[in-house]
Amino acid sequence: MAVEQLIRVEADGTLSFGNHTLSEKAKLEDFKYNGDLLKVKTYVPMTKLEKNGMFAYESVPGTSVHNFVENESGVTFKVEGSEDAQVTVGLEEDADYEVIVGGTNTGKMKTNMGGKLSFNVELGSGLVDVVIKKA
Repeated sequence: MAVEQLIRVEADGTLSFGNHTLSEKAKLEDFKYNGDLLKVKTYVPMTKLEKNGMFAYESVPGTSVHNFVENESGVTFKVEGSEDAQVTVGLEEDADYEVIVGGTNTGKMKTNMGGKLSFNVELGSGLVDVVIKKA
């Protein structure tokens, strides 16, 4: 279920992006979404999303992200990939978040001064739900 067009808005208004199956790097810039400009770079080794020139999401190796929603309380999305991935999301700086991956609460995590939060996701068997909410 890779996102063939690299980035798209779903019927419910959520965002889907990334194509973890591409052997060559592909990117799409200046995608307008809710008043923001998004840029996606994606291929087998990495998927990255920037919002208004700022970091929003990165996975190593690459992933396909579905139904990405970001609001003041956190981020939710579904992720898939060919192998386990380290995912980093951009959130509020120096804040505590609860991270739930595939229905399992991994506990509270604190963002660094850049607002980045990293965690691992076991992939390979379909979509995995990720919920990150402010603690």
